[in-house]
Amino acid sequence: MLLDGIGALVAGGASGLGEASARELSARGARVTIADLNEDRGTALADELGGAFVRADVTDEAQVQAAVEAAGALRLAVSCAGIGWAERTVNKDGAAALEPFETVVRVNLIGTFNVLRLAAAAMAANEPDGGGERGAVVMTASIAAFDGQIGQAAYSASKGGVVGLTLPAARDLARLGIRVCTIAPGLFDTPLLAGLPEETRQALGAQVPHPARLGRPEEYARLACHIAENAMLNGETIRLDGALRMPPR
Repeated sequence: MLLDGIGALVAGGASGLGEASARELSARGARVTIADLNEDRGTALADELGGAFVRADVTDEAQVQAAVEAAGALRLAVSCAGIGWAERTVNKDGAAALEPFETVVRVNLIGTFNVLRLAAAAMAANEPDGGGERGAVVMTASIAAFDGQIGQAAYSASKGGVVGLTLPAARDLARLGIRVCTIAPGLFDTPLLAGLPEETRQALGAQVPHPARLGRPEEYARLACHIAENAMLNGETIRLDGALRMPPR
């Protein structure tokens, strides 16, 4: 897929990995639509990039559909919206609360599927390019899907669901010429870690075998763009983690 001139949707595009993806796509000539709950940041970024912003909760069908429609002739969707939660399955007060688990799964997994299904339905109406392709979807998991730590039951389950979704979705959509891949980032320098003391951030980065630092959002963005450009990448989850394997805690 050639990115220059295509319509691209970035869900969760107002900050972090999504913001970096929106910037990289715009730099490569894509017409970017940002979908996010943060209206101030999303609008400012869209104005800067000459793109569009739609306020959207990824779990809301109508809002995501509006974002898909705003993207016009959509060829690429990058799904970065997500939340975290840490709680032991059984703690000093008893069993873990059910509602946070449901919320994390709803946003991270069901929200990702909501973007996937609505974006793919729009792409199905595209004319195929010279390689028979109508579009591509990049989803975001986490190495927690494979190396979940103590307290990460909800987050790991939600991201494991995204990994499990990848291959069957790619097989479902192959007949339409739509590819699906997932990126599983390791420790990245995103707003999730921005509030930590610098000493803690340095210590986290030092756990990575090589390069011994936190990942940079633009490294995620470049991989998302490469997935779009490389027609043989399909049905795959790619760990982007510097060979990091997380310990239990």
